[in-house]
Parts: sequence; C-alpha cells; structure tokens
Amino acid sequence: MPEERNPILGAIQNIFSIPDLRKRVLYMLGLLAVYRIGAFIPTPGIDHVALEQLFQSSAGSIFGFLDIFSGGSLRRFSIFALGIMPYITASIILQLATVVVPHLEKLSKEGELGRKKITQYTRYLTVALTLFQGLMTAFALERSGGTGAPIVVDPGWGFRLMVMITLTTGTAFIMWIGEQITERGIGNGISLIIFAGIVAGLPSAINWIFRAVFKQHEMSIFTAILLLVMMVLVVAAVVFVERGQRRIPVQYAKRVVGRKVYGGQATHLPLKVNSGGVIPVIFAASIVAIPSTLGSVMPYGWMRELTSALAQGMFWYNILYIVGIVFFCFFYVSIIFNPMEVADNIRKYGGYIPGIRPGHRTAEYIDRILSRLTLAGAIYLVLICLLPEFLITGFKVQSIPLIGAKLDDILNSIQLGWITTGLGVTFYFGGTSLLIVVGVAMDTIQQIESQLIMRHYDGFLKKGRIRGRRS
Repeated sequence: MPEERNPILGAIQNIFSIPDLRKRVLYMLGLLAVYRIGAFIPTPGIDHVALEQLFQSSAGSIFGFLDIFSGGSLRRFSIFALGIMPYITASIILQLATVVVPHLEKLSKEGELGRKKITQYTRYLTVALTLFQGLMTAFALERSGGTGAPIVVDPGWGFRLMVMITLTTGTAFIMWIGEQITERGIGNGISLIIFAGIVAGLPSAINWIFRAVFKQHEMSIFTAILLLVMMVLVVAAVVFVERGQRRIPVQYAKRVVGRKVYGGQATHLPLKVNSGGVIPVIFAASIVAIPSTLGSVMPYGWMRELTSALAQGMFWYNILYIVGIVFFCFFYVSIIFNPMEVADNIRKYGGYIPGIRPGHRTAEYIDRILSRLTLAGAIYLVLICLLPEFLITGFKVQSIPLIGAKLDDILNSIQLGWITTGLGVTFYFGGTSLLIVVGVAMDTIQQIESQLIMRHYDGFLKKGRIRGRRS
C-alpha cells in the first residue's frame, strides 16, 4: 500500500503546483520581506543606545504595547516606527463616521465607486494622523532623555520636520504594501502586515524565556511550564470562540414563477460570538493610551498624577479598559449589523424564522440574540486582554479606593502577593496581538483552502473545512 501523505505537506505542495496561487503567495511573501527589511532602517538624528535604555526602563508601558504591533520598529525607531496603526485608526474613524455623516453614508451605499472614494478619504486621514503623531513623537523623544543621555542628537524644528516626513512616508509605503497584497496576493494585506510584525517578535520572546530559566535563573521551570500551558489553552480558547456562531434557522416558502419553482429550502442565519473582532480592543487600548501619550508631551503636575492613576495594572486603568471594550463591542456591532434590515431582506425573499412573525418581531428576535452574543463576546475579549496585563504588571489592588491597602495586606499574608506584582513576564502574550495572530492565520488559511478546493485540490484538512472569522 502506498504511504499516506501528510495532509498539510500535501496542501503546501498543491499551493506551489498551481501557477496563479503560487504567484500570489510568493508576491505576498516578497512584500512582507520588504516590510521587514524597512523595519531595520533607522531614522536619523536618534541616539539608539539611549532609546534602548528608555524602553528597558519603561518595560510594560504603552511603548512596549505599541512596539509589538510595529514589529520592533518603534524600539529601533526605524522609518516604519508608527507601523500601520494610523491607517487602521483612520479606517475605523471613517467607518464610524458613515453613521453620523450623511455624505459618507450615501457613499457607502454607492457600491464600488463609493468604496473607492471612502478609501481615498481614508488615505488622506492617514497622512494627517501620521503627521500629527510624528510631531508628538518628536516632542516626546526630545523630552524623554531625563537625567541620562539625550535621545535626540540635535533637537529643534529641523529634527521634528524630518521625523514627521520620514514617519509619514514610511506609513504611506506600508499602506501601499498592504493594498498591493490585498489586490494581488492572498489574504488581507493590512492584517498580514500586523501579523508579520507580531510574529517577528516571537523568537526573541522564546529566547527571553530560555535565558530567564536556564541562564539568568529569573524564572523557575515550573513557571515556564505553567506559562506554556496557559499559552496553549488561551490559543485553543481563541480559536474556539472565533469560530463559534449561533445559527438561527430560516425557512423559505416555495414560489412559482412561470414554470419554475423557487425557494422551499431551509437555511440558517449565522451570528458570530465575536462579531466586532479585534476593533473594540484597539479602540479601548487607544483611549487608555491617551493619558500616557499626553503625559510624555506635557509632564505637568496634574497630568503626571493622571498618568500615574492610569498606568498599567492600576485600578482605574483596568476599569476604563473593561468599560471601553464592552462599550465598543456593542457600538461597533450596532454599526455593522442592522437587525431590521436583515429581517426585511428575509421577508422580501419569502423567508421566515419558524415560530417568529416576519418583520418587526423577527428584528426584535435577532436583536435579542445578537445582544446576548455580543455580551458573551465582550466578556471573552476582556478576559483575553487582561491576561497580558496580569503577566506583566499584575493587578495593583492597593490602588482600589478605600479597601486597596487592606486587600493588599491580605494577599501578602496568604502568600498571594504575586497577584499584585505579576509573573515577571516582560513580553506581551494575549490580548490584541493574540487575537490578530490567530484570526489572520485562520482567515488566510481559509482563503488558500478555498482556492485549492475551487481547483479540485485537497485543503489543509481532510475532514471538515477551516472557517475564517467572516465565514
């Protein structure tokens, strides 16, 4: 009997045996390689040794969080230091603005022409945001030297304008790379760029754990094994929830048009558990990061106190983060999904949900189920996103008003003081980065598998299909 071939290796071999699919995959990998090369080209005028010392002294702060998404470009302050985040922010702002701005709402309903116009507005807004962020970054670097060596070699408006132009050009180039990958490659280009930046930091994270356990003895083997088990369980939970959906049965009545009979089949309306994806987390993280960003530019007394109160692990930081995630989950889902419009479309084509009257009652039924799913998805996002906060800094219970000091003493007395100090892990695992990595991997594999099955090749799995987040 011939030896059975490994399905994953067979699928990879099938990818490179199809000329069009091979060209798309190689094109995507080539542009991602260009992006990674640009991440190591430094911006002039910076003392990189002093900048590295700043990052080491502010480990676990918002700078480390942003550095994850730029693939280490922010730590090196390369020409891609701001990464693709300004484009994502601009896209989200334009998407939300379509609800309140009549002109944008009209464009969103004009098909391909309207979509191209909104994309053009997104590019303009990206450039404006990048110029502003570049100026704020230059101000922050000029004031972040402290008592040590200055980070900026020659501060002044010459340096500020140079940083603004360099970072804006870098972000615009990344934006172009992402659009080219989406058009001529495989998968969503913007998502793949973020994916590449996050995955690029995994080898250094693994090396940090190895050195901490076997060389520097900063972490016990038991803690490393516990961390590994936690990583596997969290990834499994993310995959399970991202693929989870509630299927509402829909029955279509038979219609006779001429001599043909249409309808009569039973189908379902899939509602995702996490319909908002990672966007609520990005928005919540951006809001929580505002005080830290302003505090680095305006180090005044009241701003310093506000920054300290909203530092990672603090009580008000966690509360604001949780409220922001829950709010944006419901807000974003209400924008992208209209139960009344879905109910009207079902009724228009002769469909109905068994046991529910068509029209308004159907919309109420869908809205009730969607609200429950959104609440479950918001709780899931909160748990996933608080995981890295706990690993890095712990939960500073002493900052809880009235009872914080007593609770801290109780935890220390029962040998649970590690809850307030964290596990000493200095790299991010979980939260937005994990959601992006798992989600993008699922979407990309699903697209490749669809291409293979369309050409009568086996996919990555012999049994079942890999469903992306949008399927």
